Amino acid sequence: MTKFYPDVAARAAFAPDGMRKLDCFETPRLFVGLNCFEPGQAQQVHAHPAADKFYLVLSGKASITVGDETQDVAAGDLVLAPAGVPHGVGTALERTVIMVGMTRG
Repeated sequence: MTKFYPDVAARAAFAPDGMRKLDCFETPRLFVGLNCFEPGQAQQVHAHPAADKFYLVLSGKASITVGDETQDVAAGDLVLAPAGVPHGVGTALERTVIMVGMTRG
């Protein structure tokens, strides 16, 4: 694969001690990576003051919080977290791979 066509599936990696974050690519304006979870793992709720973020669930199921809303999501679901809005993965309900994209200011 070239830098323009990253092999996303080959980058997925899991660990029993916590979520794994893996970079797919980054430019001055955009970051895209993978968050990989084993069942029961989570990502702390946090916010990015100047960046919009999306989560695209590639496989598995998880509970995601954005603002004061929490929903279970599954493969194919897309979640938006606007700049400044707290968000995070509450818990992975099964082995889950989520593509994450974030704007850069």
